Amino acid sequence: MVTTTVHCTYCGSEDVVRNGRSPNGKQKYRCKECKRQSRENPTPHVYSEERREEILRASEERSSLRGIERTFGVSRTSVVGWLKKTLNGKLALR
Repeated sequence: MVTTTVHCTYCGSEDVVRNGRSPNGKQKYRCKECKRQSRENPTPHVYSEERREEILRASEERSSLRGIERTFGVSRTSVVGWLKKTLNGKLALR
């Protein structure tokens, strides 16, 4: 029998418990110390950098968020987050 130890991705504690499954079937865990939730083998960047650039260019051409959502099949909240990150980056360069 193989035993694997799961660590909290945020605080590094080993005091984690299973906490259901995510919609894509991955096991979710909750840390008892920092009370945060994480998944096994998380995938941090789902969209490639080229795809993100293409979507951001469409937003610069005055496409609506709902139009971008329908055309590219990406969530509006993701697009808004990307726009905020690029806006903060541009303001920092000034």
